[in-house]
Amino acid sequence: MTRLLLAWGGGDAGALDELMPLVHAELRRLARRQMGRERLGHPLQPTALVNEAYLRLVDIRQVDWQNRAHFFAMAARSMRRILVEFARSRLYQKRGGGAQQVTLDAALVAGMERGKDLVALDDALQALADIYPRAGQVVELRFFGGLSLEQAAEVLKVSPATAQRDWKLAKVWLLRELKKS
Repeated sequence: MTRLLLAWGGGDAGALDELMPLVHAELRRLARRQMGRERLGHPLQPTALVNEAYLRLVDIRQVDWQNRAHFFAMAARSMRRILVEFARSRLYQKRGGGAQQVTLDAALVAGMERGKDLVALDDALQALADIYPRAGQVVELRFFGGLSLEQAAEVLKVSPATAQRDWKLAKVWLLRELKKS
């Protein structure tokens, strides 16, 4: 898979054709995980999310793919952005926004009012990434990409201890920011 990713990143379109059957099941798992955080009856289905993420990933030019974990982290980021854009659009159309307070706790995420809270979390995560870019990446990789600390450290090319410190910093920072909302 890494060989195909490197070939695709180098411009070999044929490598993408070989790669997609290998990654499709994992992309569907990621999509189901992302959609599991959404409200019941969400108009997007996991298949549509995979398809949209695929179109965005294919559109990326000259990526220096590092490995399998890097690819799936980028796919998870793409899926998150699709869901956030969808939530922003629906909030704009329905109520004009107005995000509510949320906490960054995986156990509570299931109970979030999905659209508003996803937008609030995305705004806070963007603010975190502006100040602490690597900590923002750790959150994306772990929370949205489903990677372990060790996998996130590998993608970011830092030690697991550094990734752990970034994760702790990010959780505290995001909780503080979300309480302000």
